[in-house]
Amino acid sequence: MPAGFVYTERWMNQAVESVRERIIELLPRLRRFARNLTRNPHDADDLVQIGIERALTRLDQWRSDTRLESWMFGILRNAWIDEMRSRGRHARVFVSGEAGEQVGEETTTATIDAISIQTALAQLPEEQSTAVSLVLIEGLSYKEAAEAMTVPMGTLTSRLARGRETLTRLLGKSGGN
Repeated sequence: MPAGFVYTERWMNQAVESVRERIIELLPRLRRFARNLTRNPHDADDLVQIGIERALTRLDQWRSDTRLESWMFGILRNAWIDEMRSRGRHARVFVSGEAGEQVGEETTTATIDAISIQTALAQLPEEQSTAVSLVLIEGLSYKEAAEAMTVPMGTLTSRLARGRETLTRLLGKSGGN
């Protein structure tokens, strides 16, 4: 085996390990985004697992000129679309199961606000909810979010604007901030 081959193979293994470590660092953000997509913590955990599996088996498809976060969010979004198509359902969850955990206990304003926001976010159309999740919650730039959603920047901007407007209206009605 030529010496250059061993060096290249070692470099490739180090690069793959580096990407794996970065994916591990992204886990909390991936899980939060998956919860916003699925609106169900169990589905979200399954979605993250599917997304990571797809990413690791397709690492050769990742372009180093693309941010890993955008690529991973795109994988999760596409995996969720695939899952929804295979299930053939469009269930709506208005309040997550965790919302009932505080029943009978003193509830803080922050918890009430969080539930109000989750409820309002769940009422948005999927395209708007995804745009809001990527830009406002996950902090992706408009360009990165548009790449993750595979839409033009103008489409992302209009979905985000409509999502913000609807959230403002919904939160204003419910007395949230």
